[in-house]
Amino acid sequence: MIFMIILGSLPYIIWDQSAKMIFVWVVVGLGGVLGYGYSLLLWYFSFYMITNQRLRQTRQKSLFKKTVVDLDLDNIQSVSFGVPGMIGAMLDYGTILVQTGAGDLVMSMVAHPETVYNELQNAAHELRATEEE
Repeated sequence: MIFMIILGSLPYIIWDQSAKMIFVWVVVGLGGVLGYGYSLLLWYFSFYMITNQRLRQTRQKSLFKKTVVDLDLDNIQSVSFGVPGMIGAMLDYGTILVQTGAGDLVMSMVAHPETVYNELQNAAHELRATEEE
């Protein structure tokens, strides 16, 4: 968004001050705000749900396209997580990778990734323990 504001203000700085340049700045700034709002909307309606039986990933791909992935916890082979650098550590978000026999499930932009990782590991171990009994 900051890039869009700077880009929109360049013509205003370079050429004479006129109403046309203010209009360009407003249009480019509005485009940045709309793009940010669209990204925020897609992020807000994408979620992950862990139950005692399965993991469900619901991702909003666009305004009218949504994908849902259900994964039984007994199919999980391994779980790992990563935090993308200093900003991810400060804002406490990261990526969780769930590996199964059928393929990998990548959950990105997850808040509190270590807590989610521990909950997912505990749910998978509890399910295996109840199946063995």
